[in-house]
Amino acid sequence: MSAPLPAIVPAARKATAAVIFLHGLGDTGHGWSEALAGIKSPHVKYICPHAPVMPVSLNMNMSMPSWFDIIGLSPDSQEDEAGIKQAAENVKALIDQEVRNGIPSNRIILGGFSQGGALSLYTALTTHQKLAGVIALSCWLPLRTSFPQGPISGVNKDIAVLQCHGDCDPLVPVMFGSLTVEKLKTMINPANVTFKTYSGMMHSSSLEEMMDVKQFIDKHLPPVD
Repeated sequence: MSAPLPAIVPAARKATAAVIFLHGLGDTGHGWSEALAGIKSPHVKYICPHAPVMPVSLNMNMSMPSWFDIIGLSPDSQEDEAGIKQAAENVKALIDQEVRNGIPSNRIILGGFSQGGALSLYTALTTHQKLAGVIALSCWLPLRTSFPQGPISGVNKDIAVLQCHGDCDPLVPVMFGSLTVEKLKTMINPANVTFKTYSGMMHSSSLEEMMDVKQFIDKHLPPVD
């Protein structure tokens, strides 16, 4: 069975840019498509795919929407390497589809929340598609030990990253966000990495954060006409 089609916020006029945004564990693309509709720009198309439903180890093997299996939430937990790599390939295929629709990859921002943010970071650092930026909310970098030490050599070595985290997150502690941003700064141009924390915010989003997301999208996907 194939996954349902993504939730899409179409551009108000001809789409010359796109944001592909990946939801968190157990969620669907609908909530984020609504959130992005609240900050939309007329020339941007917003695509919020739904993760496939699969058993998740962390939740006693109950099935739920998940981009890959999560075994544990501590930094030394075992990771679903095959699942993460396959999920990244699926995201790259989504990017290719938009390129075929006429939006060049360097006019596409990849983003996500929690598990989706983790996947967006991993995909941006491993793809051969040049992207406009990454929005990584309340997340971490998966398979971080699989990356060589030092800067990456790929097309996204200068990519702009907006990483955001609530300082009261009980699920993915803000410490994971800080460690991730330090690691990112060794891999890509550190001048292009922004880390914002939000006082009192838990494992969720906020209006302030969405305004920062909008500012980032407006900056890196300006109108072309």
